Order: sequence, then C-alpha cells, then structure tokens
Amino acid sequence: MNMKSLWFALCATLACICTQQASAALNNPVSSDQKTVNAVVAAKLALNKADQQQLEAIPGIGAKKAQAILDYIKQNGPIKDKKQLMEVKGIGEKMADRIANYVSFS
Repeated sequence: MNMKSLWFALCATLACICTQQASAALNNPVSSDQKTVNAVVAAKLALNKADQQQLEAIPGIGAKKAQAILDYIKQNGPIKDKKQLMEVKGIGEKMADRIANYVSFS
C-alpha cells in the first residue's frame, strides 16, 4: 500500500466515525453538543491549508487539479465555499460536490 492509499484510508475512516457520531447526535437531541460538531469538522481536510499530496488523496483529484487548487489559492486567497471552488480550472459542480465531502473551507 502506498502513502496516498494509507492517507485516504485514514481520512475515510475518520470521516465514517465522525459521520456516525454526528448522525447519532442529530437523531438524539440530548447528545447533540458542540463537541460532536467540532469532531465532524476536524475530520475533514482543511482545503486552504492542504499541500499537493493531501489534495491528491481526495478521490478524483489528481496532480493537475491539486496544482490548480493551490494556484487558485495563491492567486486569489482562500477558497471560502463550494461555489468559489468551482472557479478553479477543471472543477465543475459535480467535482466540487465530491470534493466538499472531504474538505472544510475554514
């Protein structure tokens, strides 16, 4: 297994765990607290702080799209939301939807 596969497996595992916690919190208002919300956000990759290798670990993102994201951030500043992510060359609505599942924009 290469480093990219291991990184993706770790991210996917954390996302599953946090998604289950968030789902339980939403279904049971008594246990819904800020800690659960923070855990879900923390499991996602911080898009604006990610490096080339981290971006390439996102399913559907190769070297070219990862570099395009980095170039966009360098030229325009942080990407604030999915709509702005679609301004990156080569990223349309479907790709932005997919990426948004793995990243936070903060």
